[in-house]
Amino acid sequence: MWLKLFFLLLYFVVLFMLARIFEAVVWYETGVFSTQLVDPVTLSYKRLKTILECRGLGYSGLAEKKDVCELVEKSGELTQGELYSAIKKEKEQTEAGDSSTTHFSGEMHFYELVEDTKDGIWLVQVIAQDQEALLGQSNWGKMVKKVSQFGIRTGTFNCSNDYRSCIKRGWQHSTLIMSVPQTSASKGKVMLKEYNGRCIETENIFRWMTSHVAHRIKTLHQSEQLVEEWHSDQAHPVKMFLFASLSQPPAFFSSLSVKFTGRIEFIFVDVRHWDNHSSLSEIGVTHSPAYILKMPEGIYRYGNSTGEFLSLAAMDTFLRSVQPEVNDLFVLSLVLINLLAWMDLFITQANDGFLHLH
Repeated sequence: MWLKLFFLLLYFVVLFMLARIFEAVVWYETGVFSTQLVDPVTLSYKRLKTILECRGLGYSGLAEKKDVCELVEKSGELTQGELYSAIKKEKEQTEAGDSSTTHFSGEMHFYELVEDTKDGIWLVQVIAQDQEALLGQSNWGKMVKKVSQFGIRTGTFNCSNDYRSCIKRGWQHSTLIMSVPQTSASKGKVMLKEYNGRCIETENIFRWMTSHVAHRIKTLHQSEQLVEEWHSDQAHPVKMFLFASLSQPPAFFSSLSVKFTGRIEFIFVDVRHWDNHSSLSEIGVTHSPAYILKMPEGIYRYGNSTGEFLSLAAMDTFLRSVQPEVNDLFVLSLVLINLLAWMDLFITQANDGFLHLH
């Protein structure tokens, strides 16, 4: 019995050591000085575009390096860790090849995944019967790679598989359809938007998508709105604020607002033409851009600790520690139940051994 207990204890010790080793490897790859700030001016134009790609900010029309550099600074401070992570992610995407996309078989398949799920963003390419796709295979592959890093799922709906459904929905020409939850309530209505732009470049389509997702986020322009929002609404005790001089929040921030619908309220404070800077200092915002999580326990400034980069994956990990998902709780409960079962087994065996000795 004691031998089994020893091996069980050894098993957990090995698991713990392996977890620490993996964390050490990630720490080493990211860099010990991952929180050290990087001056965007020292980076090349290509590296600056890589940072903007990971943050989800459009840079089309910005031909000068100083303009791209300014956009990086306005969206948040750049650290060594985020720079390394962005370069590594770009390399992995290049080597990975084509990303996976869903091929809808018909109306029910489309409804179940896109309209009934209500917890994510979809971009669907509709191919009308006897017509070519709006985006060719190469451009569609680029589009899939670009949006997938922000948790946006993609799919194709070929009308030759379900022509009647396409007629009913008005899809008589090849087009792009975007779905996004319409309200901030959990399991709210899904809104379908059709791309009507003439330009079918990847950057233009992405800008169209991010503008629609950004409209879901409450945007504040005046100090009175901020004061009211900061001290009210007990229905949403956890709020994520972004204070920045931008026309709209970065795509990673907007995408997270969809993922955490009903759990965390995301608020964008546009300080480009702010009328009362004292209202910012009163709540602890001394500079912008600033990402601040407001909880009943207090406020937390995101970005000061190791690994807190301005990317979807990094902020998602952080927010899940604050508001765990149902799946996380299920896994935790499963582990606890297994541990309790093992303990009960050893206690039973120990009692049997004790009675056998007596």
